[in-house]
Amino acid sequence: MIDLPNERLFKADWEHNPMRKPFVAKVVVDICTGGGEPLSRASTILEELTGQIPTQSRARQTVRDFGIRRKEPIAVRVTLRDEKAEDFLSRALQAKEKILLVRNWDDDGNFAFGISEHIDIPGVKYDPQLGIQGMNITVCVERPGYRVKRRRRRRTKIPYRHRLTPEESMAFIAERFDVEILEKERERTYLF
Repeated sequence: MIDLPNERLFKADWEHNPMRKPFVAKVVVDICTGGGEPLSRASTILEELTGQIPTQSRARQTVRDFGIRRKEPIAVRVTLRDEKAEDFLSRALQAKEKILLVRNWDDDGNFAFGISEHIDIPGVKYDPQLGIQGMNITVCVERPGYRVKRRRRRRTKIPYRHRLTPEESMAFIAERFDVEILEKERERTYLF
């Protein structure tokens, strides 16, 4: 497990000033299939997993090698917020055995990971008509007050002192979801 030297300082700061404690703003779940019948199956899988109707993403350009035309639907995605986001994220982390890597984080404290088979998520049964799909999960972690950079009137920048660092995000996720964060993947030992 990675050692976060400032973890105690972060927690003391969060207790002293609740406006600095991070939270999970949104979780975006997407499945990219390349269009056709697998896209409708992926849409059904996402709807069953999240309880929301997914939206389609379209191709930006034509890729002849993959048989993809411009503006053709190639992926489905769902954005989850509040309790739904945290519930789904805790289930998805169980599929990853509650282990994340440092390289999953970006410079703004957000992180992403993938699940190779959706049936690894607890409570999901295999349906032979739907098959098995992998998915990408992107998690946006931010502090209260980030709305000022997205609002319509009087939009302003977030000062550096209020921005979230990757270390602080790691400390929050490790505490909130009981996740182990590693520098690199563990070597698997197989017994045959």
